[in-house]
Amino acid sequence: MSDPILALSGRRVLIVEDEYLIAHDMEYSLQQAGAEVVGPIPDAQQALALIKTSKLDAAILDVNLRKEEVYSVADKLSASGIPYLFATGEVQIADRSDYRSRPKLEKPILEDELLRAVGKLIQT
Repeated sequence: MSDPILALSGRRVLIVEDEYLIAHDMEYSLQQAGAEVVGPIPDAQQALALIKTSKLDAAILDVNLRKEEVYSVADKLSASGIPYLFATGEVQIADRSDYRSRPKLEKPILEDELLRAVGKLIQT
């Protein structure tokens, strides 16, 4: 099997994260691996609008944004066939089985862990 990090080169990855430093760290790590980052986007409404107009290969979603949860974005990504993972400090993901079956990274996230997880999403 090929290295999942290599799968990131030239791929467009959406980041939906409202914590500036976390979003910046993820963006930097993905860019260093050759990915093109879309965002970071701090709220669900902006993310939903962007999904309609952008070609995306994968997405990273923080579950709890400042004023809302990100599940509407997850639903739109699923309907569009775009793989995603949850990156969250929350231990609990909503009880729907389609959310629970998605990959999840718990914060704080190590760079290598992030790159491998997103690379695996793109390879599948």
